Amino acid sequence: MRAQPEHTPVPPYAPAPGAPAELLVQLRADRRADRWVPAFGQEWAAALEESRRTCSLTTLYEVVQGWQARVASAPVVDAFLASGKDDTEFVDLEEIRSRRR
Repeated sequence: MRAQPEHTPVPPYAPAPGAPAELLVQLRADRRADRWVPAFGQEWAAALEESRRTCSLTTLYEVVQGWQARVASAPVVDAFLASGKDDTEFVDLEEIRSRRR
């Protein structure tokens, strides 16, 4: 008998047990904390509910990994925005996604 159902995808790695708490500390220290902390809290709460419903940690892992990527890429995004480079020729990803639906 397996601990996880066969249909549950396994994320590439499991974050350390303290990763969500460490991530929250990083989010609170960021200049975007007023937006990021509530957004993380909402995603984390939804992932906890999904985890309880499915008995799988995958959604929790995905939330942590997604937010770790946001925090890691924030300095690069900030540098790009501060550079004043023209990004007007780019297409909004949300616009493309809405066309496919």
